[in-house]
Amino acid sequence: MNARCALLLTGWSALIALPILIRSQALTLVVMIAVVTGALVMICVGLRRHRPTRPLPWYLLSASAILFAVGTTLRDFTAAGYGPLDDLCTLAGYVGIGVTAALWLRPRHEGRNHELILDSGLIGLAALLASWTFLISPILHTGKTTAHTVLAAVYPVLDALLLTLIAHSVATANRSETSLRLLHLGLFAVLVGDLGYSLDAAGTASIGHDLLLTPLLVAYATVGIAALHPTMASLGAPRRIHPHRSRQRAGFIAVALIVASLVPVVGAELGTVDRIVVSSLFALLLIGVLVRSERAIQRSARSERRAQYQADHDMLTGLLNRSALLRALGRDGGQWADRPMCLLFIDLDGFKLVNDSYGHAVGDELIAGAASRIRRMVRREDLVARYGGDEFVVLAPLDRSAAAGLADRLLGAFVRPFELSAGEVPITVSVGIACGGPRAEEPSVYDLIRNADSAMYHAKEFSLGYAFAEDVRHGTFGAAPAHPPESPASRRTRRRETAV
Repeated sequence: MNARCALLLTGWSALIALPILIRSQALTLVVMIAVVTGALVMICVGLRRHRPTRPLPWYLLSASAILFAVGTTLRDFTAAGYGPLDDLCTLAGYVGIGVTAALWLRPRHEGRNHELILDSGLIGLAALLASWTFLISPILHTGKTTAHTVLAAVYPVLDALLLTLIAHSVATANRSETSLRLLHLGLFAVLVGDLGYSLDAAGTASIGHDLLLTPLLVAYATVGIAALHPTMASLGAPRRIHPHRSRQRAGFIAVALIVASLVPVVGAELGTVDRIVVSSLFALLLIGVLVRSERAIQRSARSERRAQYQADHDMLTGLLNRSALLRALGRDGGQWADRPMCLLFIDLDGFKLVNDSYGHAVGDELIAGAASRIRRMVRREDLVARYGGDEFVVLAPLDRSAAAGLADRLLGAFVRPFELSAGEVPITVSVGIACGGPRAEEPSVYDLIRNADSAMYHAKEFSLGYAFAEDVRHGTFGAAPAHPPESPASRRTRRRETAV
């Protein structure tokens, strides 16, 4: 289809070039009628062939093409010009294009992506600022204020609005949307043609009507070819806006600022009214840039915090991950300098059997539920981490008796079965505890983890519920608690008897 588009562009280019090569008003009129008719036929063929879900914008675009053609014919090919009728037709064509663009762009708007709207508005403001200096002010100061003069001054304002819509559409377009890219080319051609008409109206340049008509004919041809491409059916569909496009928009804004900075130099001889308008537009542009910069800084800070959170936390449970735990003493150890510290190593009993029996999805549910119960048992200042798999770690400023109390609460938190998607699943835990003295003599977090892990395996092997690493080393791990915790089997038996 791309080869066909290239072939059509070549054929249309040859036809559009005829009025430039052969200066004849009759030939120019015939070529314009042929191009407009061909564009309308191609739109009809595209609608029939590809059947877009939103055909209304294409109908509006066809009506706008007809209105532009009528306005151009009345203005350039009739002696009388029929007063303001040609301008009214052209203005109606602009309205049609604006409504078409709004219908296509609205589904692409993201509710919180205010930067995109702000960027497009800044580009439009810069275009309006330049238009006032180079086009609108010279048109209004031609010496005679008539309806035609006022309407001629309105066109640059409409072009600035059209440029804003184009910038917004370009920022939300994908590379695969060939039809939309062709429409962008056609709208840019309209802007070029309008710029020529405005320069001619301001007396800045004298351009022949054949040359002024050429960009408009190019616009007709590209719109027709865009309607034939299969991607025309997806125009107006919601699209995800990629973050990297913000950098592309920033480039356009930089160009807009450069253009705006030249205005005070070029417009040094502007009158009082002109200076007021230019100063107001320039102030709005600068305010917009400042707001845009502030929002960019806030977005960058949020992205940095989000990246740091993802680097430090386990995504399934929301707990700290292993690397964050290993950095915990260096980061938060200052507040525990004069306090004893204990590390509790928690392992889920029989998790592998649950994972193998019900699948990894149910296993993830169990891990998330276990993390939630552990988090409810600790204080705000305590650090809770998922060490890996079904292993959790609690690092807290506790003495031995307080650590035993926390271990008891953790064991009690797992008495009640978990309500999972696969049904009710009972699970128990084994806890190993390693404690250190004040900051000056406490072991490293690596030593605490190693000792607590060893104590946890002893607690699991002897169904103790929990055990202290110090007792394990001294061979007294069986007598650590004043009231030894029940084994997993006896706890389940007691639960059944209580229920009965």
